[in-house]
Amino acid sequence: MDMKKRIHLELRNRTPSDVKELVLDNCRSNEGKIEGLTDEFEELEFLSTINVGLTTVAHLPKLNKLKKLELSDNRISGGLEVLAAKCPNLTNLNLSGNKIKDLSTIEPLKELATLKSLDLFNCEVTNLNEYRDNVFKLLPQLTYLDGYDKDDKEAPDSDTEVYPEGLDDDEDDDDDEEEYDEDTAPGDEEEEEGEEDEEENEEEEDLSGEEEEEEDLNDKEVDDEDDEEEERGQKRKRELDEEGEEDEDD
Repeated sequence: MDMKKRIHLELRNRTPSDVKELVLDNCRSNEGKIEGLTDEFEELEFLSTINVGLTTVAHLPKLNKLKKLELSDNRISGGLEVLAAKCPNLTNLNLSGNKIKDLSTIEPLKELATLKSLDLFNCEVTNLNEYRDNVFKLLPQLTYLDGYDKDDKEAPDSDTEVYPEGLDDDEDDDDDEEEYDEDTAPGDEEEEEGEEDEEENEEEEDLSGEEEEEEDLNDKEVDDEDDEEEERGQKRKRELDEEGEEDEDD
């Protein structure tokens, strides 16, 4: 897929000014040039053109807000002086796997005052004597070279550096997590609710059972009273009959 068509697909019905990240990896450039990218992408902060056959960055548009530029696995051998004018706020630049052979090629990068991370892995320049020391001297604004600082400490996640606002999101997530009961795992809440419902149902069943027993007892008491009254009536009747017989005899 050529770069122009890929850019059109990446827009997904958005306008160029709405795009902050653009990934064009593995598409085809036009004769080694960036094609289809214009200065309308004024909000662009991250651009990735890995393995697209670039030989130059001269055709980059003006991208004032661009912070991270991925150019690895291309055929760039020079012309980096345009980056200071095109991307003045660049902080991360990946040129690994390109045809950069000497320090003079990267010297123009000293004009990028905000550049903090540079990657030249798999470039011939890395084979020079005292390569790391010389690059840090040439570009004093650098913090990380090929993923490590001057003391060989590994760089943190580069995305965190490029998008520091992401840290706030993580803090918010931590705050949200603290609001939950640490002992309550996801799904436990529903189980607890289910157990409470079962307990309520059991209590209702017990109550209804007790009520039925009470009703049965009351019915039995009423039946017993009726039986006693009937017996008394029959007894009274017999007594009256006996009295009547005695009167007849007299």
